[in-house]
Amino acid sequence: MAADVLRARALRKSFDGPSGPVPVLDAVDVSVAAGEMLAITGASGSGKSTLLNLLGLLEDADGGEVWLGDDQVSAWSRSRKSAARGRRIGFVFQSFLLLPSLTALDNVLLAARYVGGVDASRRRRALELLDTVGLTARTAHYPAQLSGGEQQRVAFCRAVLNEPSLLLADEPTGNLDDANGAIILEALRARARAGTAVVVVTHRMDVAADATNALDLQGGRLCSRR
Repeated sequence: MAADVLRARALRKSFDGPSGPVPVLDAVDVSVAAGEMLAITGASGSGKSTLLNLLGLLEDADGGEVWLGDDQVSAWSRSRKSAARGRRIGFVFQSFLLLPSLTALDNVLLAARYVGGVDASRRRRALELLDTVGLTARTAHYPAQLSGGEQQRVAFCRAVLNEPSLLLADEPTGNLDDANGAIILEALRARARAGTAVVVVTHRMDVAADATNALDLQGGRLCSRR
């Protein structure tokens, strides 16, 4: 049985409201093994993106633990968490988050700059990734010259350039048409087949149905969809 890449235990998170703290996550437990693709569904405002941010060390929980392999990363300093994100976690966001002043290739290579710099092997890897998603002819184009689907494919390549053990995707098809959405979903599935632990927050039931495991976030807790 594959080892867990990600484990979270008893995660809690509240946000300040006009009448006091508003609980969003209540003692959430979740684990994802190498080669597994987990889909997390839930109503708008249920806390799906918040949960993904906690798992990806972008936000701190009010309580609980996050582990990457044998490391309790939630207890680490901010600088160590940042280093872990760069080397061990890849992110695919709904809004792409590409830098408009950089070409497609240079946007992908940003991931390498976060972990030491760009060398010939990283550049070759970036070009190979862009080729696998059909963007060989678009490497020198800027985001404004790319369609939404092409931008998301660039963002996906950036997310996986450093071969992270964990890939987190927040509504990665939310701004895409069906054809481009299918390309991104297949790319995520391919990463899982290659041994990456993949977590996808999605409103699409077809994604949940095709994932290795599917959970629904209700009332601050995860419930099985199956």
